[in-house]
Amino acid sequence: MRVIIQDDYQKMSLWAANYIAEKINAHKEDRPFVLGLPTGSSPIGVYQELIKMNKAGKVSFANVVTFNMDEYVGLPHEHDQSYWYFMHDNFFDHLVDMKAENINILDGMTDDPEGECKRYEEKIASYGGIDLFMGGIGVDGHLAFNEPFTSLTSRTGVRDLTTDTRIVNSRFFGNDPEKVPSQALSVGIGTVTDAKEVLVLISGHNKARAMAAVVEGNVSQKWTCSALQMHNAAIIACDEAACGELMVDTYKYFLDIERKERI
Repeated sequence: MRVIIQDDYQKMSLWAANYIAEKINAHKEDRPFVLGLPTGSSPIGVYQELIKMNKAGKVSFANVVTFNMDEYVGLPHEHDQSYWYFMHDNFFDHLVDMKAENINILDGMTDDPEGECKRYEEKIASYGGIDLFMGGIGVDGHLAFNEPFTSLTSRTGVRDLTTDTRIVNSRFFGNDPEKVPSQALSVGIGTVTDAKEVLVLISGHNKARAMAAVVEGNVSQKWTCSALQMHNAAIIACDEAACGELMVDTYKYFLDIERKERI
């Protein structure tokens, strides 16, 4: 595992955006570059930087296929809190060469949730898998909507959301947890870790315990993000605030080994 420590959220976002752009630009295979994407506050800075690069001609999305991590059950595309809406509003609609047919987001309005999840896994496989999956984690270490004690080999499926997650997300629903959907469709931990590379963003002191769990803790269903420890090409991009619970020697080790990566 690599841990890239940047001074603040902005520098963390720029580092991650540069890394993704480099991977897209270096892709020489006949098939598209397949990119897994998250929603939430963590990736917004990365999306903003990628939009700038795309408009400046530094990276093209013409040969990129995307698969999003999750979607709320019961929210139509036009709902301003659906993840379909979030992704188009914050990213896809601002890219100059993103093809609509290359965007894949789970359908939260489907009449057949299990079938939708199976179809999603099959479509990922049809492209030869995901080249790079970017993600963020919750304060309890959940990755996508894989709440604590979800199987670390789980595949895309229906997830029940914990009260804590609904409370945290209620800030987008008028601070009313009851307005937050109780279920979501989500890729599994196994779906994420099947990707050739996984890049997880962790920022802010409120994520410090989760950061320590994923880097220093045991591999455990309690912290689903800890599955990254078993991935051969996992990267954590974080800011200083997220490192508050790391042991001093751990912090110094990653600063030393990755010192060339500090912007």
